Amino acid sequence: MKTQLRQQQYQMTTKAGQWSEAGIGSTKTGRKTVARRTHGIAGGDEAFKRARRRSPSPRRSRSAEPPSAERDEASSKPNEAPATAHSNFEGNPFASKNGDSDEVLSLPRNPFSTREKEAEGAKASTEDVGKDREERRKERKLERHYPVIKHSHNARLNNSTKISDLQALALYILADGTAPQWVAVENRNSIRKVVVLMVPGLELDMFNGKIPLESSFIDENTAETNKDARPKRLDIKGDDYYPASLRPERLPEPLKPLSDVFPHVWPIIGPVENRGKNFVKLHSPIHAMLSSQIPKTQEEKQLKKSGKHKGPLPQGTKHWENQRTPITEYLATLADQQENEYVVHPAWFSTDEASNAAYERRRINLCTAEDGWVDSHVSRLADADVPERDIEQGSVTAGRRILAVDCEMCKDVNDVSVLTRISLIDWDGTVVMDKLVKPDTPIKDYVTQWSGITEEMLRDVTTSLSDIQKELLDILTPRTILIGHSLNSDLNAIKLTHPFLIDTGILFPHIKGPPYKQSLKWLAQKFLRKDIQKGADGHDSIEDAKTCLHLVQQKCERGPRWGTSETNAESIFRRLERSHRPKSNDANRAGAMVDWGNPNQGLGAQAKVAIGCDSDSEIVQGIKHALSDLAVGKSGTTEQIDFVFARLRELELVRGWWDDGRASDEAKARRQAALERLGYPPDWDGEVSEEALGNEVSKTVNNIVQIYGSLPPCTAFIVYSGTGDPREVRRLRQLHEQHRNEYRTKNWDAVTKWGSDEDEALNRGVRRARMGVGFMVVK
Repeated sequence: MKTQLRQQQYQMTTKAGQWSEAGIGSTKTGRKTVARRTHGIAGGDEAFKRARRRSPSPRRSRSAEPPSAERDEASSKPNEAPATAHSNFEGNPFASKNGDSDEVLSLPRNPFSTREKEAEGAKASTEDVGKDREERRKERKLERHYPVIKHSHNARLNNSTKISDLQALALYILADGTAPQWVAVENRNSIRKVVVLMVPGLELDMFNGKIPLESSFIDENTAETNKDARPKRLDIKGDDYYPASLRPERLPEPLKPLSDVFPHVWPIIGPVENRGKNFVKLHSPIHAMLSSQIPKTQEEKQLKKSGKHKGPLPQGTKHWENQRTPITEYLATLADQQENEYVVHPAWFSTDEASNAAYERRRINLCTAEDGWVDSHVSRLADADVPERDIEQGSVTAGRRILAVDCEMCKDVNDVSVLTRISLIDWDGTVVMDKLVKPDTPIKDYVTQWSGITEEMLRDVTTSLSDIQKELLDILTPRTILIGHSLNSDLNAIKLTHPFLIDTGILFPHIKGPPYKQSLKWLAQKFLRKDIQKGADGHDSIEDAKTCLHLVQQKCERGPRWGTSETNAESIFRRLERSHRPKSNDANRAGAMVDWGNPNQGLGAQAKVAIGCDSDSEIVQGIKHALSDLAVGKSGTTEQIDFVFARLRELELVRGWWDDGRASDEAKARRQAALERLGYPPDWDGEVSEEALGNEVSKTVNNIVQIYGSLPPCTAFIVYSGTGDPREVRRLRQLHEQHRNEYRTKNWDAVTKWGSDEDEALNRGVRRARMGVGFMVVK
């Protein structure tokens, strides 16, 4: 049997070779035919596999494939010569070149052949078919590599997701942001646009059932709420790190449409200000999204990695725009001075009640004339005003005399810091005063490593504190401004008050806020690129005074935001403009701001397109228009937009969260008109029933779904609420502000109460209000 099979295979192979020699079929075709003929005979499958291994068929491109009818017929009739076989007939009169390296046999055309007519029709539509195939190819490629933002249930999250993380996600997609660790972004290069929508009024407790959005089930027999009849809601809390899947059966009716758009709901925490372990203030959730930290340059990264650099990195100025500002803009206010424990000059108090209360505090703290204190000769603040004709045009000193002061102190026998050296520097750097001072009490510790003062230096000194006070009273006028770092310590040592002060410790605030302060050495390294207070010989008061002077001069040239947290931050719109749009000949990214009122102000001023609205429905249409590439930018031309920030506010308005305490009259009028349009009175306090709240939430959710529906494909859609209910925090902060104002002007017995209980209440309120909610998806 085996011998018979071998003979049959040999005969078939011989015939295939004869066909090849006759020019009727190629060797490859013959091998395929052998494989087909042996199929069904024992060992035929194995022979087919061996033939395929010996001569694999080349992969054809889709555009080069013959019509299917011809391909099928050619494969089903191996004994007939194919119409497009490789030719070895050099003398064939019908042979012609087809443009390739091989000769192709062209047989006479049969005018009655239906197959040939179909082939001609297929050839005539080759270009259209090619275009369709190319489009389908791109679609299939996009389907295989479609972008997605997803959360893996196996991922381990160590921290709560913040609004800054949402911003980082947007920057990672469109610009030079780092890859997020809390979500996975697949095929991010295919994401074409990003839309960020802020929806104040949404809360996580709406999803877990703590805030009901539907009328409670009432038991008619007991007239009580039947808690068991309430459906189960999502098991998610504000302090969770992980998101919850949006299961429609676990959502109240107003929120169910969100499950058709987003896979998860995320707990998102907003930015706050803390002092120690206590939270004291909510920061703007819009600012947290639209203000971006400037990325470090390669030089800065290498400088930090090298380990050779100590202290802070020098402040960069590459993306900074100077704003020249008069020095009078930086004077410490009454609140600044009281918060930083200054002894306040009497000129700040215009009423007898306020003056008496201030004097009583000074008497208790031993800071009156009986205790050796003096006040500069300024009877009222208005005496410092300088007529415009006396101010040199463009001068930042505004007609004032600027003196930088620094003192060195030692400790006396009572452990009190006493003045031992004072240096006074003029605006141009001239030394006005530099004197050693002999304290009235014996010195216990010279603290030479800090003060630079030794016993030998003071041995022959006769100048006393009263002598220094008399000289300063002659120098200081109502038009004199004193500059220093932690200036309250110097003035305490001099026992002097003056109303017009600039403290670089206040001017360049610590990132944690008061009572923390940056050291003068740190500020010199950061902003002046200068090392001071080096060595073990103590500080040089002239050097320190000049450093304070140079910091203030730099502040006047750079602008009020210089030296604050905004020094290393910029608008997200500006950062996006430094990134190139892919496949667009290096065109830069562009952003749009769609918001209530005038979005050209504030952070929206840097957006290419700004669309102002007066309702949420206009916001929905504004987003659609911004993404249509037909929106007219500030330059007067249409702009292609890559990033859109927008805000829905009607839910916030109905819930009473919209705070317009410091808003303009125009903004207040807009709020009143919106309340009237929604059917609420002008003095609306935000207390609504469960059913009414559910209706408002339903409207907002429908707007979110409409926005999603209007987005073009491959658009990342990020939604966040910002914060939770901020009303209690606002009430407590207003109470605290009232306490501080009354403390300045009234006797202690009449001051509004504020103590540790109120501090703790504010701490709890901020912790609750910082909890928000977020969603993200790619359409």
